[in-house]
Amino acid sequence: MRLPTTLSSALAGALAVTGFAPLGGWPVPILALAALFHQMRADAPRAAFLHGWAFGLGFFLAGVSWVYVSISTYGGLPLPLALLTTLLFCAFVAVFPGLALMLAARLAAPGFCRTALALPAAWVLLEWVRGWFLTGFPWLALGYSQAPDSPLAGFAPALGVYGVSLAAALAAGGLALLAVHRLKAGLGVALLFLAGWGLQHVEWTRPVGAPVSVALLQGNVAQDMKFQVDRLAPTMQGYARMALATDARLVILPETALPLFRSAVPADYLNALAGPMRQRNGDLLLGLPEDDGPGVYYNSVMSLGASPEGTYRKRHLVPFGEFVPFGFRWFVDMMQIPLGDFARGAADQPPIAAAGQRLAVNVCYEDAFGAERIHAARDATLLVNVSNDAWFGASLAPAQHLQIGAMRSLEAGRWQLRANNTGVTAILDHQGRVRAALPSFTTATLTGQAQGRSGETPFLRWGNVPALLLCVLLLAGAYFPKRRP
Repeated sequence: MRLPTTLSSALAGALAVTGFAPLGGWPVPILALAALFHQMRADAPRAAFLHGWAFGLGFFLAGVSWVYVSISTYGGLPLPLALLTTLLFCAFVAVFPGLALMLAARLAAPGFCRTALALPAAWVLLEWVRGWFLTGFPWLALGYSQAPDSPLAGFAPALGVYGVSLAAALAAGGLALLAVHRLKAGLGVALLFLAGWGLQHVEWTRPVGAPVSVALLQGNVAQDMKFQVDRLAPTMQGYARMALATDARLVILPETALPLFRSAVPADYLNALAGPMRQRNGDLLLGLPEDDGPGVYYNSVMSLGASPEGTYRKRHLVPFGEFVPFGFRWFVDMMQIPLGDFARGAADQPPIAAAGQRLAVNVCYEDAFGAERIHAARDATLLVNVSNDAWFGASLAPAQHLQIGAMRSLEAGRWQLRANNTGVTAILDHQGRVRAALPSFTTATLTGQAQGRSGETPFLRWGNVPALLLCVLLLAGAYFPKRRP
């Protein structure tokens, strides 16, 4: 293994990030992966691992550099330790692309089957593993780069994000084979895009009732000031003014909009918010920490207004930011993160009934885990995400987070309302397209209409099972020719 080839893999990985939001050049990750597959088409397993790890290192260093912002600028970690932590984290998650290429090299002999079948299938299979191993880090799965504009996004309602990843990886494998198998590879790539384009024209879900008027509040409270005692009153007053200034039937505030426990919020304050909502038969969703006994608290969303009060408690917590992994208390204690050890909400929480809709609510990072959202999304008419991306400053993270939300809308065939403290606050339709959005780092209210929808997409019925089964079948198809006498 020569350094120049490993370096070129790292550069290809870094270049692939430009295909994700905010740049959104969706063909670029496919082309970068095609270059990687072509370069290691005849590699031994060890060399294949090094190529994949180098690609992953460049990919994650460029794509999730915002980890440094959260742990240094807002977490208070010293500069050298923050840089080292970011590097080690990226080096660790880069192991998964390395393992994917090594697996393909072990299972399939060099040739058509390795490049066309084994490499794409192994790539997606290890993406899926990355999405749950040690609580999971599914950020920047290949499929997200295709949402919502690529024809391959049409696979999302049928197969989910990993099905879109598989389609993109198969396209990359076909492009890597063009020089040798021009007709066969070109036809395969064309059929993939044609199938995706056709699926985009299928209406998997149907409208329910009339559109509902909505108002999404973006308070733009700086993260380094959010939990300061002297900022509490201005924050609460500001959100109250914004909420009372709108006549929308559904009003949504961001994650931890009120940075104090539910039991400490004055009843008069909540009544002042709920009263006008009841008068117009509407409801307000409010993010705040909810205490439930000594040392037990949740990152919650509650509803107030005409409907019976509802609550959602965040279930998928962020390591180090919302819970302390075993043996890492010393590391968390070095960071200045308030409320750093939340309890987990139940896995089967139903949608919240509000404003004549059924709302599948999730909090911030949770919407990166599509399969975990299926239970609530099946019975919901709208998806709701409340977030506080102020933790990541003016980085790539907020735009990437919005693109993840677009994939969730595509998978479920539902409109989505996203209320974010500093942005991106947006209304997305059932095809993952942004209907309206606010500029980041502004204090404003986004108003508009959202159309409730019902019905099951194939993804809501079967989850990731079909995509993973396809990966296994492709790997088996690539393996048996190697064992043939």
